[in-house]
Amino acid sequence: STATGHLIYQCGGIDKRTIEKFEKEAAELGKGSFKYAWVLDKLKAERERGITIDIALWKFETPRYYVTVIDAPGHRDFIKNMMTG
Repeated sequence: STATGHLIYQCGGIDKRTIEKFEKEAAELGKGSFKYAWVLDKLKAERERGITIDIALWKFETPRYYVTVIDAPGHRDFIKNMMTG
């Protein structure tokens, strides 16, 4: 989620203000480095635990491409959620 969220930000898919908001909120939970992961990890449990639990879909456009990103859990307890996606 972190690498994907960073890619979305670098490609202009999310604005700096939102990333700064995520950074502040993540720091309050002691997870300041998770700011980019929070682009895709929306569930409270995901943010508190620092793992992806459910799939997430993000679409954005660059000057050359239409991009669709799907983030899926990698933790073995949540593989069924990935398969559903």
